[in-house]
Amino acid sequence: MRGFGIVGLAVALAACASVPEGPAASPPGRAPSGDEAFLDTLQQRTFGFFWELQDPGTHLVPDRWPSKSFSSVAAVGFGLASYPVGVERGYVTRAQAAARTLAALRFFWTAPQGTAPAGMTGYKGFFYHFLDMETGRRFERVELSTIDTALLLGGILVCREYFAGSGVEEREIRALADSIYLRVDWQWATVRAPLVSMGWTPEEGFHTYDWRGMNEAMLLYVLALGSPTHPVAPEAWGAWASTYRWGSYYGQEHVGFAPLFGHQYSQLFIDFRGILDPYMRAKGIDYFENARRATLAQRAYAAANPGGWAGYSAEVWGLTASDGPVDADYVIGGRSRHFMTYSARGADFTEVRDDGTLAPTAAGGSIPFAPEIAIPALREMRRRYGDLLFQRYGFVDAFNPTLTDPALRVQAGRIVPGVGWFDVDYLGIDQGPILLQAENHRSGMIWSLMRRSPYVVRGLKRAGFTGGWLDAAP
Repeated sequence: MRGFGIVGLAVALAACASVPEGPAASPPGRAPSGDEAFLDTLQQRTFGFFWELQDPGTHLVPDRWPSKSFSSVAAVGFGLASYPVGVERGYVTRAQAAARTLAALRFFWTAPQGTAPAGMTGYKGFFYHFLDMETGRRFERVELSTIDTALLLGGILVCREYFAGSGVEEREIRALADSIYLRVDWQWATVRAPLVSMGWTPEEGFHTYDWRGMNEAMLLYVLALGSPTHPVAPEAWGAWASTYRWGSYYGQEHVGFAPLFGHQYSQLFIDFRGILDPYMRAKGIDYFENARRATLAQRAYAAANPGGWAGYSAEVWGLTASDGPVDADYVIGGRSRHFMTYSARGADFTEVRDDGTLAPTAAGGSIPFAPEIAIPALREMRRRYGDLLFQRYGFVDAFNPTLTDPALRVQAGRIVPGVGWFDVDYLGIDQGPILLQAENHRSGMIWSLMRRSPYVVRGLKRAGFTGGWLDAAP
């Protein structure tokens, strides 16, 4: 569960009205097209979330803002991966990004690890899902999270490859990145070998569930397989893939997972184009194409709109894990409707979980897979809802055009009469996919960096991937 704060309208409007000067604009050059100009603005604003909101003491990124929150270590991973983007786009200098990165890596390397229920940041190289922003220690009783550690490591390894200079700071970044990654004891987390457990707490031990496909944990298994120190067995990938569900939804055959984040998170970091594991080799497609099909199916679902939700169309779509308005049932237009707060929304042959709440990150995280529908969707959202939706750090997390009556109670965000419900928070784990996938679409930078990672290459090969760029990798 994520933290939900009930934030007053005055707080949100004040945050939007008082916008300080942000990072510098992209370097001058050829006049961009409409899409390029939009992506320039989108990336610049979204980058500000990670750059401006980092705690100056712990160097952690908040889970959400402006609601006061803990830090999400996955959001820190996305933030670290964003710093090279900021350098290449001219928002910050290389020296500034290197200093921030080094400070964050020093924190994670030196933060206390142990079995005590309080005062620790992690154990066995893994980190707790949420950390206190100011102390950097475990937040309340959250779990030691294997997937959130993997997403943090993704950002760390991006920085390892990007900061390849000979200076003292960049050499230390690479050394710390190696130390943090090599310390993770993936074997310890395989309590039901060869699969990796979802998490652990000092109070109750390991979770009873393991990571099985399809979902966001492809990156986890690649990194666990690629470890030179504590690798999982090669059989782990086959066990993970053995629970895939292949089906068809709105004419798109693919491995199903309803919320789009499950197709996006690993592919923020790893270029799956043209490389195949045994499962996908038998299906004749790669994971990139699989994600494209899942995206196309979701857009077709929104266009058909079987639930009759307001605002859905071929131009405005996107279901994934996101904030929501309220946990309640309301009668709207003579029809009983169920609404949710934070939930993993999605639509696929595996399940449909939909309450009329759309998340811009669903389209944003799919930009490389289907730019011809994802970018127009984001532009239409901004055009249609303006600064109700697109503000200081880009898109707020979610909106729901069905909830238009201000007399209805909501637990977060606010209802704009006659228009809809709008979140007032940005979420780090949803900002990251927008920024990084826009960059992968435009330059392929994150993918290119991670193709150089010896750990990623080793993990993919041990999982049985072949073809494309991987065959040429050392």
